[in-house]
Amino acid sequence: MQQLRSQVRRLRLRSQTVGLTRVQRRNFLYTQLDAVGVGLVMSVSPFVSVFLTRLGATNRQVGLLSAVPGIAGLFLGLVMGGVLQRRRRIVPIYALARFLRLIIYAGVGLSSLLFPPEAAIYAILAVMLVTNIPQSLITVAFSILMNQVSGPNHRFALLSRRWATIAVVGVVMTLVVGQLLDRVPFPLNYEITFIGLAVAGSITSYLFAGRISVPDAVPPDRETVDRPVMVRLRETARLLWAEKAYVSIVSKRLVYIMGSHLVMPLFTLYYVRELGATDAQISLITTSQRLASVAGFYLWPRVRKQRGTRVVMVITTLAMSLYPMLTAATNRVGTMILLAGVASVFQSGIRLAFFDRLMASVPEEGGAIFVAVSQTLQHVESIVGPLISTWLADFIGLGGALVLGACFRFAGFVLFALDRGGARREGAPVG
Repeated sequence: MQQLRSQVRRLRLRSQTVGLTRVQRRNFLYTQLDAVGVGLVMSVSPFVSVFLTRLGATNRQVGLLSAVPGIAGLFLGLVMGGVLQRRRRIVPIYALARFLRLIIYAGVGLSSLLFPPEAAIYAILAVMLVTNIPQSLITVAFSILMNQVSGPNHRFALLSRRWATIAVVGVVMTLVVGQLLDRVPFPLNYEITFIGLAVAGSITSYLFAGRISVPDAVPPDRETVDRPVMVRLRETARLLWAEKAYVSIVSKRLVYIMGSHLVMPLFTLYYVRELGATDAQISLITTSQRLASVAGFYLWPRVRKQRGTRVVMVITTLAMSLYPMLTAATNRVGTMILLAGVASVFQSGIRLAFFDRLMASVPEEGGAIFVAVSQTLQHVESIVGPLISTWLADFIGLGGALVLGACFRFAGFVLFALDRGGARREGAPVG
């Protein structure tokens, strides 16, 4: 108990960012404590694809795992955006959706416990599809809520600390999980891990996420809601197109993110089939990524304060466009551990810069729809990308498919490098 109190005090001290109100400081603390619960569950998320591979899943089935979030998000993203647009209080919705998203991970362990391996593969894919129903709501709610908590001047500060907290928890738990997976017989090791951490993480997240305090939103008037669907769609399209900064950042992100979705399912396959990595070695790769991301979350807010978001975006997208090609040229686990760690420093900068630039381009009113449209377009890519890359891997190999994804990422970097415009409301430097 004393150790927990000490950790809470450290988190509170870290929340004393210059320029924050008392409510903002309290919200910063609660978002970080919510992140502890998220980190517990996310520490096992990379092992879902490993679990499927060890159960005997094919390349295409592993690719389908990466495509599953997009399937749910494609059909539900705009719907969830509309739901949030009409709600005054977003915090209870976010807290409940987050709880459901995390607790459903226990279904991965239960699937293996209840079914033979071949049937368990399909059951796990079904569980991950269900998991992404609340995720499609969280994706929109998270962006809106975090933007309200931070304000325009503290987005880097809030999210760097939140994501660093998730990374630190992930480092500790990934080491524990790696040892558990190596010491307990298969598949009991995976069953215990998924069920135990899903329960612990979902409860922790729910307790603190629900304490975040933001002003009630103003829902649209009844006349707007009651308009015919086609009329509302045309008005929404016209509203979106009028925001040139928004259109610019979303279109460029789509090019880069297509490359990310192409390579996403390939890394695990490469670790297991090309490098022959054990569960403990894969946990070391994940640990190096999370440790390095903490350094990145410390570094990039300072770079942004001195040079701006655009510089962060250009540097990090260039570095990450090289990562898949370097992975394809790697044939030793030790080299992969080092390479994955270095890449994660740059990946943390991309996450911060993308969020900051997107939310700076979104108008204060109607933000939920803007975020929902952006996420829906990405969901289309998240369906198509993994299915294409895992299909191509059967013909050109995993290395060739990784290089293809790198080319898309590099094209995204070029677009960001050539764009010298800024978001309409970039905000002041991070305090």
